[in-house]
Amino acid sequence: MSHTHAQKDDLLKRVRRILGQVQAVERALESGAECAKTLHLVAATRGAINGLMGEIIEAHALEHVAHPELSDEERAKGVNELLEAIRRYS
Repeated sequence: MSHTHAQKDDLLKRVRRILGQVQAVERALESGAECAKTLHLVAATRGAINGLMGEIIEAHALEHVAHPELSDEERAKGVNELLEAIRRYS
């Protein structure tokens, strides 16, 4: 079972809040809202996505890099997966 499965409900709640934030950005753009308001909505959305990414990175690091029962090969794989995800996110 994936370690994200244990956090599934909390992660899905975060994703649904992010979806709501993205929809607020869409509504602001459609309605011609002030650019400052739209900028704040986008910044809030980015912050929420960063928070989600942070939660998943932490869980991955604890389970696939720092877990004491991992072999060196498993640990190296976990580090590589983590670095690849961080590079893509950056």
